[in-house]
Amino acid sequence: MESILHFILLIIIANGAPVFMHYVFGDFCAWPVDFGRPFLDGRPLLGKSKTWRGLIAAVLVTPVFAALLGYSLATGLLVAVYSMLGDMSSSFIKRRIGLQSSSMAPFLDQIPEALLPAIFLMDAFNLSIWSVMLIVLIFIVMEILLSRLLYKWGVRKQPY
Repeated sequence: MESILHFILLIIIANGAPVFMHYVFGDFCAWPVDFGRPFLDGRPLLGKSKTWRGLIAAVLVTPVFAALLGYSLATGLLVAVYSMLGDMSSSFIKRRIGLQSSSMAPFLDQIPEALLPAIFLMDAFNLSIWSVMLIVLIFIVMEILLSRLLYKWGVRKQPY
């Protein structure tokens, strides 16, 4: 159970690092990962809320916390990379279905960023398929609750 809790904490940190960077720095150095270029359908590839600053924050901060929990820096880096890939995948899908950057899409906003790292790091965290499903479920609930809390505290601009 400890590895499940550690894993959930690490994906929360990976996904929270960009949010706190935006809170602290606003739009300063917030260059879009997709460089503002459209995809073949004319819509943004990912959107303006997926920034290099946020991505870099996630891949720098998560390994430090992983090390504090007793995991290697490389394991923490992989948690961050897979989580950010999941997050960008959901943004890519949201743009394809016409949703704007930072718009709400329940489950699509949470599942990829928890499922992708959980699947790829099952061995590193000794996770079963049931553990993976539990992690995704807990992350969905935690992300929704934390987003609302961060909105109340003025850290997020929307409660989702």
